[in-house]
Amino acid sequence: MKINYDNLVATPEDEDFSGKYENTGFVAKYLVKNYFKSVKLLLDKISENEVNTAHEIGAGEGRSTARLKQMVPHLSASEFVEKLVPIAKQNNKDITFFQESVYELRYEDHAVDLVFLLEVLEHLDYPEIALKEIKRISKKYLILGVPNEPLWRILNFCRFKYMKDLGNTPGHLNHWSKSSLITFVEKHFGKVIAVESPIPWTIVLAEKI
Repeated sequence: MKINYDNLVATPEDEDFSGKYENTGFVAKYLVKNYFKSVKLLLDKISENEVNTAHEIGAGEGRSTARLKQMVPHLSASEFVEKLVPIAKQNNKDITFFQESVYELRYEDHAVDLVFLLEVLEHLDYPEIALKEIKRISKKYLILGVPNEPLWRILNFCRFKYMKDLGNTPGHLNHWSKSSLITFVEKHFGKVIAVESPIPWTIVLAEKI
């Protein structure tokens, strides 16, 4: 399927790419710390010799990349929004970082052992196509994280955020509970072999089949 990028609903202006990383509040810092602790717990379920290469898609300004590169060897990363790529490169001078669409990835088939897709899938117009393309480049594994719905909206509502949208964060086009995310990933990528639920997210480790 040919993607018409001019018609995508979520635009760069809809997104807040760095807010959660720049927030100095205790609660925000605690939640982000728990998020990446959960990512590490999922990584620990994979044998070290199985992950020699990893690639992060939708890395934004590269702040998540800076954390991930401490966990895995030979990490590369990419971002669709062109203006964010120089910022991400500045934040991660020691890795390969480039611009690409999740629907048209640069890597060859089965090129990387592990793909990270963290807080991206909920923004996509065509999440099924994205997972199909990720499956193409992944040799074996995917770690994918999304907001846990309806908890995400409830928490936004409790802090009086996005009230007119019933707590839905701008740019969030898709919504998954833990069970519906597992079903979705297993349909379009492979077997979910582990799940972490740091509030207010769901993060899964899936093995390609």
